[in-house]
Amino acid sequence: MRPILLTFFSFLVLLNLPAQDIASITREAVHLEQVPNEKAAFAKYKEVLKIQPVNQNALNKCSELCSRIGKRQADPKVMEDYYAAAKTYAGIALRINPNNSESNCVMAIALGRSSMNRSGKEKINTAKEIKRYIDVAIKNDPSNFKAWHVLGRWHYEISNLNSFERTAVKIFYGGVPAATLNESIAAFEKSQSITDGFILNYFEMAKAYKMNNQSAKAVAILTKMLSVPNQTEDDPGIKEDGRKLINKWR
Repeated sequence: MRPILLTFFSFLVLLNLPAQDIASITREAVHLEQVPNEKAAFAKYKEVLKIQPVNQNALNKCSELCSRIGKRQADPKVMEDYYAAAKTYAGIALRINPNNSESNCVMAIALGRSSMNRSGKEKINTAKEIKRYIDVAIKNDPSNFKAWHVLGRWHYEISNLNSFERTAVKIFYGGVPAATLNESIAAFEKSQSITDGFILNYFEMAKAYKMNNQSAKAVAILTKMLSVPNQTEDDPGIKEDGRKLINKWR
């Protein structure tokens, strides 16, 4: 009887090993992202996917990290490769659970990053997709601060299309999607109300304030941003850009 019990318990231990491995690797990935060392964190999340290809958290994080790492690439081809990977990871995650808030959010981020340098027509086409994903993200988790930030960016970018882009969009698509600067500011403020440690949100919110003729408020929010601890590899650069804008706008 005892050998049978030992064999049974050994089998249970073996079954539990992948879960233990995933938890351990995920902790390493979280730590590396906090360091921050985003490429190393990305590599760790990919290790999780080797063990469990349908791990939604790892897929979401791989997508988000690809979008962030891609933005810092000097080579346009490498940048686009990262953005393509970001969309692929998000797409797999959405097939697992199309209602997952974070999966919809990271897809919206990936689409937004990949469309930044496109023409007005292409930008609007992608903008409609982004809005669909971000609406689902917020509907399924109203506390998703990144989703509110993306919604703020969406309203900002669409409301600031130039006259040529607006004319082209009107001809080919029948008009520009409804978006306003006030809605952009409201979304950025909502993101900040959920978490006050998101440095990129401070920066983009300040730009929206400035565009809305609220220069003093824009400078104040950038000044506050400078005191917030860095959390991503992008944050030091964002702060440096913020300092330049403070000097320019004062």
